[in-house]
Amino acid sequence: MNRPIVEAIGLGKRYESGPATTQVLTDVSFAVAGGESVAIVGASGSGKSTLLHLLGGLDSPSNGSVSLLGHPLANISDAARGDLRNRALGFVYQFHHLLAELTAVQNVALALRIRRTPVAVADAKATELLASVGLSHRLQHLPSELSGGERQRVAIARALVTEPACVLADEPTGNLDQENGDRVFAMLLDSTRSRNASLVLVTHDRDLAARCDRVLHLTQGHLQTLGEWQLTPHQQTPEIPIAT
Repeated sequence: MNRPIVEAIGLGKRYESGPATTQVLTDVSFAVAGGESVAIVGASGSGKSTLLHLLGGLDSPSNGSVSLLGHPLANISDAARGDLRNRALGFVYQFHHLLAELTAVQNVALALRIRRTPVAVADAKATELLASVGLSHRLQHLPSELSGGERQRVAIARALVTEPACVLADEPTGNLDQENGDRVFAMLLDSTRSRNASLVLVTHDRDLAARCDRVLHLTQGHLQTLGEWQLTPHQQTPEIPIAT
């Protein structure tokens, strides 16, 4: 049996302010296999985005652990954790978080440039991804010159350009009309499945969630699932060595 791409074990998160304590997540455990898409649904304030941030190593749990490609994030250095995130994860945030001074193609190519990919190669791949989300005519536009939906499509292309082992997406189609939303979500699914990568999706959209392989319900910090996770023999996990 192969290891999962991302795994949470006994995950908890609480925030303390003086004598008051707010428990956001309690004893959350699940794993996501290569080639699998998982939707996390729940009411606003149920802890969905918090869970996604913990899975991506953007925040630290109060208890429990998160492992990415078999590496517990709490057991490696900050530098190694950042390197692993850059090479293994793609993020699609609820708000696009594009760099205002960079064009669309530069924003998408940036993740490759961080890996010291040659400029021409990075720009060519970014151009290809932007064309696939219908933005070949917006390559040289700054974020301020793009609509909200266009900016979100740039952000999705940015998440996919490095071909990550796992994409973590927080309401990725929330700013898109139905046609473009269906198009880019199909692209997310196809891109991850074709590379045997995984997709973890936070959404309020039950129709989008139903298109995933599995749906997890987050209620008052507790995760409810329709069935036990099982990694099938044909599924392989991408090998990404950890930095020393």
